[in-house]
Amino acid sequence: MRVKDVTITIQGRPAYEDQDEETVQFITQGTLAIGEKAGHYDLSYEETELTGMQGTTTTFKITPKRILLMRSGPVNNQMLFEEGRRHTALYATPYGQMQVGVCARHVRNSMGDCGGDMEIDYSIDIDHAMAGENSLYVNVREAALPQ
Repeated sequence: MRVKDVTITIQGRPAYEDQDEETVQFITQGTLAIGEKAGHYDLSYEETELTGMQGTTTTFKITPKRILLMRSGPVNNQMLFEEGRRHTALYATPYGQMQVGVCARHVRNSMGDCGGDMEIDYSIDIDHAMAGENSLYVNVREAALPQ
């Protein structure tokens, strides 16, 4: 696997009942690992205080038809996004565990060897109770080389 340093821009728009929609955006550095199979990539970065998950590593395993989000560290979870399908997983935090379900309405990625974009629109439920609707947009570009 070839690995490149990348700049990652993440925009999330969670929409929960009784709360105003608010777009959250942050920019971080990470790595893009180019898989042996065409269209397969691993995008990784370290979470910070800004996201409330400091010390956690987030990795997106990207394939042409689905995207797997994995977190390891103080927060451990996996969310599989596959258009039109619901997947469940255990979400472990320092405060306890819960069963989380995600149903992706829209999954698109244009990832290539030099970066690209991912868009995911999904609903999330916790212990089978609807928790909200989310949109996630991720832009990846090769990191600028130091002068």
